[in-house]
Amino acid sequence: MAGGAPVAPVAPPRARLVWRMATVVELIEETPHARTLVLDVPEWPGHAAGQHVDIRLTAEDGYVAERSYSIASTPEDAPRVALTVERIDDGEVSPYLAGELVVGDQFEVRGPVGGHFTWRAADGGPLLLVAGGSGLVPLMAMLRHRRAAGSRADTRLLVSTRELEAVLYREELERLGTAGDGLSITYTLTRTVPEGWDGFARRVDGAMLEAVGPAASATPRVFVCGPTPFVEAVADALVGLGHEAALVHTERFGPTGG
Repeated sequence: MAGGAPVAPVAPPRARLVWRMATVVELIEETPHARTLVLDVPEWPGHAAGQHVDIRLTAEDGYVAERSYSIASTPEDAPRVALTVERIDDGEVSPYLAGELVVGDQFEVRGPVGGHFTWRAADGGPLLLVAGGSGLVPLMAMLRHRRAAGSRADTRLLVSTRELEAVLYREELERLGTAGDGLSITYTLTRTVPEGWDGFARRVDGAMLEAVGPAASATPRVFVCGPTPFVEAVADALVGLGHEAALVHTERFGPTGG
């Protein structure tokens, strides 16, 4: 680990999952359709970058809705936990979380959940992170942890999104990408391209992955997150380029009712 910075403790692999009452302490509008909820979670056991939580909302009439959201914050921020929620207009939960929730509101969270899609600075690199839309959220936790831990591991981030304005954490990514610590960031836009755009403007394919790197011969750890069709296409392309399937970690999401 570069710089000898301490790494925050993480939850034991078999830690018992319990529901905890989280309080909203800050709301950050990321895009017109997404916001980050910063939560204070008492007795939070810690997490690894890439994990997620379950949330449970209970209405006054007793109706209960549960959803899962990736953790966007670094393990070093505990007991603060950040979740970024993209609003699905006809959804059941996301319009409330991304539009109506206010500071001081409370709801239940359970976690951290998941172990296969995680990265710690001590794991080293090189790294290839590939995000489709809001699949950037758990990868952002990895980038934030990388920065907090002082890692200089060779890291390539490829973000695929409809338009530049839809990129989550855009200003923060610009700062991270110019820090000169071994991180490079590439965008590809699949729908709207601004005037003068000289980057990629198509769906992710093998040629793009090869251009972004690292090459399969460098045996990078690869993390791919996004909608199911996106993840499957990217994973297939990576294996076709010679990447070891065991090093390609995937996390996918699909329609859940929002």
